[in-house]
Amino acid sequence: MSRVKSKAVSEICGDCSATDPSWASINRGILLCSDCCSVHRSLGRHISQVKSLRQGTWTPTILKFVTELNAHGANSVWEHTINETPISSKNFKPKPSPKDPIHPNKVDFITAKHVKLMYVLKPNTQQILKENECGSVELELSKQLHASVRTTNVETSLRLIVQGADVNYYSKEKGSTCLHVAAKFGQSSQVELLIAYGANVAALDAQGNNPIEIAKMHGHSQLSDRLMEAMYEVTDRLSYFLCGKRADHAAGQHLLIPNTNKVELNEQLKIARGKLQLVPNKMFEELVMDLYEEVDRRETEAIWSTSALNPEVGAVPFLPTNPHLSATRNQGRQKLARFSQQEFAGLITDVLEDCKRRQNMANLRPLDTPIRDSTASDDEPLYDAVASDDDYAALAPIPQQALVNKSPIMPITKNPEMDVLKHELQKSMSTIDELKELVVKLSSENTELKAKITSSDCGSNHEENNDNSLNSVTNSYFEDKSTPSSRRPVSMYEARQVPKEESPVPASQSFHHTTSSTQNSPSTSAKLMPLFIDVQKRTDIITRRIQELWKEIQDQMPDFKNQTVFVPCAEKIHLAIMDLNTIFPTVIPLESIKNALIQLNSNSLRIQKVCHDLQNAIISDNKVQLDLFLQEVRNCAYDLAAGNKTLITSFPQ
Repeated sequence: MSRVKSKAVSEICGDCSATDPSWASINRGILLCSDCCSVHRSLGRHISQVKSLRQGTWTPTILKFVTELNAHGANSVWEHTINETPISSKNFKPKPSPKDPIHPNKVDFITAKHVKLMYVLKPNTQQILKENECGSVELELSKQLHASVRTTNVETSLRLIVQGADVNYYSKEKGSTCLHVAAKFGQSSQVELLIAYGANVAALDAQGNNPIEIAKMHGHSQLSDRLMEAMYEVTDRLSYFLCGKRADHAAGQHLLIPNTNKVELNEQLKIARGKLQLVPNKMFEELVMDLYEEVDRRETEAIWSTSALNPEVGAVPFLPTNPHLSATRNQGRQKLARFSQQEFAGLITDVLEDCKRRQNMANLRPLDTPIRDSTASDDEPLYDAVASDDDYAALAPIPQQALVNKSPIMPITKNPEMDVLKHELQKSMSTIDELKELVVKLSSENTELKAKITSSDCGSNHEENNDNSLNSVTNSYFEDKSTPSSRRPVSMYEARQVPKEESPVPASQSFHHTTSSTQNSPSTSAKLMPLFIDVQKRTDIITRRIQELWKEIQDQMPDFKNQTVFVPCAEKIHLAIMDLNTIFPTVIPLESIKNALIQLNSNSLRIQKVCHDLQNAIISDNKVQLDLFLQEVRNCAYDLAAGNKTLITSFPQ
């Protein structure tokens, strides 16, 4: 992909009118001086995507888009009411001058302008609803955006987006999204605007074509290449950060991973990688987006430290808080700044490796994407009028394209190894079905027990639980890769590594607690509840049994000469859990404790079966099955450790 260094642009800062600005805000479409840029950086990338005009590496189409948008008055979209209010009016609010202090003058103005959106023009809601029968202002604005992106009027499209138009709006009449239209008409600046605000590059039109294919079909080969780059922007940026190279998409290479074959992995790093593989796809995408933003922060910080007159004034030592995200995830994002260069590079490498693994797994089961119907053509006349400028509902965080938008699935050639994997997948699915039946049975028994006690719902915060799990992964990398001898080894089965209040049941299910009457007057079941010290002793035994199993696996790798040691270890885990069950009464008042016991019991049966399958795979010397069941053992062990931790943390002391 060709890159160019931009020349200094003789314009003015969009926020304070200082001459010779050296920075630009891509999604705002304005140029910035160093002082105002420092404020933009502190707001976060979800508000303003800043890049150095002089030292930044620019994609030609993005630089063209920013300069065009700035030249055509993008700043008037953000300062509409300021420009329309007479200076003599009492309501007139002047912009800060270049010589004004950053605090509070420039900070207050930029916050009001770009965060609170106080100076944008609100759409005439009543007029839009009166003139159109769609019943939704957003829908009408989105229709107008769909029409606008085929033209060169980028500032009009920006105004519509600011007013609340959906960049991913799909027109049922024309069977296409806004990005399809811009790609069809070769409007590269419109494409860059839509991408900057989160348009989906992989979206399909009524004929099943994505914007990349549409651009190619209409002879816009350069735009098609740019859309392909945008689809893999995140992973390309991570690869470039590691090795200074990007994947060659034209040659069919969509993921570039640095060669780390010679790097010897210690035990803690292997455990961290195992935990990374257990992260669900949604959480994994969030982790990759956070890494992308941290890479952007580090690269911008490096430029800032060499270009600013006083680098310490505008420094951003960690990712700013994003109010759209949970507090737990924000804390995890900020912890990324504590990683050393080597630790951070190692985490990115592992994430890229796991991207490849997850993509390969996805290719084994192609998704049937519904193709929408279309009854009209994009060649129909444009809308006669476009809504006036306006206020927008707060901008959502800019989604990254690379992981969410997968490349078109290539045909898979048949080979024996794939047949074996499919066969093993079918076996695993049948095992899962058996476990589901067991869970249903246990759930029905659980429901009968619930009827005997009075309980009330207590909402659970599933997002926080997910973010805690994600923090556990990143924390393990931060701890595992540190070298001081005083740091004790990290184990994936230690109680502190498992997220607090991790729920073993589906996210939609809430935890329960007893009512005040049950709490104030102890019930018979409450009197029979075991002491905390008894529960702690037995959970410690379960933890040791899990560690013993994992140690046996580590000692046997890679030859597995003694294949009969795993089943006895699994049986010991099962016996330890059975011993734990004996100290609990039939009726348990706390829902979280009941759920933890269900998780432990179901996984104790599961790990026995998987260890038996692992033993058979070793005896038959089937390496494909061996790798599969090793991963299953790891998953079971982690689920057991999670249930164990949930039980001990939920138990009243």
